Amino acid sequence: MNVKTAKKPEPRIDISYLSKLKMSSFGNDNLYPQNLSAITASSGTGTLCLNRYAKFIEGNGFKDVVFSETVLNRAGETADTIHHLLSQDVAGFSGFALHVNYNLFGEIVELQHVPFENCRLEEEDENGYVARILVHPDWRGRKTRNGKVIKVDDNSVDRIDVFNPNKDVVLAQIEKAGGIEYYSGQILWVSMAGKNTYPLALYDSVITEMSTDEGLSNIKNRNARNNFLVACMLVVKKGSPRIDNDGNEVEVSFIEADDLKKFQGDTKSNNIMLIELEQDEEEPKLVKFPVANYDKDFTVTETSTVERIYAAFGQELFYAIRIGKLGFSGQVMCDAYEYYAGQVTNEQRFIERAFDRIFKCWHEPINQSKDFSIQPIKYINSDGASNKAQ
Repeated sequence: MNVKTAKKPEPRIDISYLSKLKMSSFGNDNLYPQNLSAITASSGTGTLCLNRYAKFIEGNGFKDVVFSETVLNRAGETADTIHHLLSQDVAGFSGFALHVNYNLFGEIVELQHVPFENCRLEEEDENGYVARILVHPDWRGRKTRNGKVIKVDDNSVDRIDVFNPNKDVVLAQIEKAGGIEYYSGQILWVSMAGKNTYPLALYDSVITEMSTDEGLSNIKNRNARNNFLVACMLVVKKGSPRIDNDGNEVEVSFIEADDLKKFQGDTKSNNIMLIELEQDEEEPKLVKFPVANYDKDFTVTETSTVERIYAAFGQELFYAIRIGKLGFSGQVMCDAYEYYAGQVTNEQRFIERAFDRIFKCWHEPINQSKDFSIQPIKYINSDGASNKAQ
């Protein structure tokens, strides 16, 4: 079998043109980031690996501490706060978006984070140029404000010019908007897949495994919470009929449909089920009740699923530590931190370059060192020493 004869996979992201909004869809339903987040959130292993990935991308923040503590917008957010949000987006979606506002002189005076999942690309023109970024607070159309659903239409979608700090361009856009008070600023939208290209998440290839991980968790839950966990059945001769307050004979039946719930789940385990017989000659006896345990049937599936998710994030060392293959010690963790800190340097430089582009056009000098590098994360041993990579 060769490339020609091999079965062709389906595209990971379907890109189509939505004429109603004059934009390129992000996935066949325009909800690729949202669907990705929902699947990942349902997988315990996926969430763990994603959080670690984001944590290492963020590192210990900018090396220039003064800059990291500088307030960059009217909401009081610092460079460190915005960096944290960008790290989450890069980890989750392999891209991020930043909104900038200008003053009358065409200088940047404010920087804000825009959730990457809220951004879409306007359709390219005949020259392949994307002029604006479309922003909506919830492309699923479920979010409400003042009790009303924010529909996805032209009235609720903001179209903001793409980042271009050229002063002539900025001043022309301000004039076209009718003045600085009506100007919406610009958005720096960047993707690790390249210019004007919707990115695949780093872990897109193991989305199936993440869904499987959720299914395995459901099986474990049902096995523990809903399985029939009775210890045994006690079979005895039926006693005399019960007489109610009116002197009427009442049929006694210990087991009814709803009564079976008394023997299901972890809190009801090891109960004894009583079965009463009509025949007098029957002797009391204990009958062993087999308990179905489905966990063992999925052991291999669970192991391979978890391992593949870790591998997709490049976290094989952490997986080896988890299963006891490398043991656990301060030195082992130092080595794992040093290794993984090196794995996320591309993502960190991705963020650093964006800050450098923006602050070249800032209205006043802020970062005197012009150093936007990110400190790698540190592992602190029990004796207080950090990993040697630092």
